[in-house]
Amino acid sequence: MAKLDIITLPDRKLRLVSEPVERVDDDLRKFADDMLDAMYAAPGIGLAAIQVGVPRRMLVCDVAQREDEEADRDPMVLINPQILASSDEGVVREEGCLSIPDYFAEVERPDSVRVAFLDRDGKAQEIEATGVLATCLQHEIDHLNGKLFIDYLSKLKRDMVIRRFTKQAKLSPKSGIL
Repeated sequence: MAKLDIITLPDRKLRLVSEPVERVDDDLRKFADDMLDAMYAAPGIGLAAIQVGVPRRMLVCDVAQREDEEADRDPMVLINPQILASSDEGVVREEGCLSIPDYFAEVERPDSVRVAFLDRDGKAQEIEATGVLATCLQHEIDHLNGKLFIDYLSKLKRDMVIRRFTKQAKLSPKSGIL
């Protein structure tokens, strides 16, 4: 059972811009492990710290089993991630979000990105990501900037989603099931 609770729309924390992580230490690594536990339990392929109510520039992801069900888990921890470059070529993929449960929509994003980050040991890294990983990284980095995937939808669709989740939250504010 995950120790961290994933916050959901319409929680206003999801719109916060996350602060940079100043120090990578054992407490941060433990938090990363707890985030991974919450992500796997949900289940999901990515989770930003703000989604568990912590406005720090940090995310975890694991797309290995999304691309191959037989694959072993391949968790990644990205601290202070920053997109350095993205392809001009776009791709449309269906996206969902643990903070907007059971809602999916097609979103167009760059097909590939180059991301700089600190790993769980505090070492500077860069990754060239394509496919589902590129989409996941862009989605989670958006979270760190207070942006949700529904922001890529038309105003009408976005407003409908927000109204739906706001209404559900009012009907069952304690349930956590939206």
